[in-house]
Amino acid sequence: MSGETTITIIGNLTADPELRYTGTGTAVAGFTIANSSRTYNKRLEQWEDGEALFLRCSAWRDLAEHVCESLTRGTHVIASGRLRMRTYDTAEGERRTVYEMTVDEIGPSLRFATAEVKKTSRTRTDAASGGNSGGNSGAEADPWHTGAPASTGTPGGAGGWDGDEPPF
Repeated sequence: MSGETTITIIGNLTADPELRYTGTGTAVAGFTIANSSRTYNKRLEQWEDGEALFLRCSAWRDLAEHVCESLTRGTHVIASGRLRMRTYDTAEGERRTVYEMTVDEIGPSLRFATAEVKKTSRTRTDAASGGNSGGNSGAEADPWHTGAPASTGTPGGAGGWDGDEPPF
């Protein structure tokens, strides 16, 4: 989409992806990718790790289900998607800003591993049946925190997406 910041990150999954469903039945997977630089210190003759970057990610619909079926904690992945900035207020009244990625493509890195690819059949009927088209009803539960309603209108709601799904 025009004007969006797209990024690619290579790193390891910090935990197994979590699959949840919105109130309208849309699948969403949440996971974190950790990345850190590694340099060789010639003086000490050893490798040293730099500071780690932890990026919270979400995948939607069929991709969400495929991620949860295929990837596990520690898997070295390559992910590409749209970077999002979200600002919210904590319960203590502090304003926080977080960066998250909506994943469009993801897969295991084959640099140090092998993978077996199994194509899935398309079963998606939302467009034909007039199903979920990406609106924000405001009544959906926050997909990352059970029981917490998503905020409506403005970015916020600590820890999750506002509404049913991201607009695209």
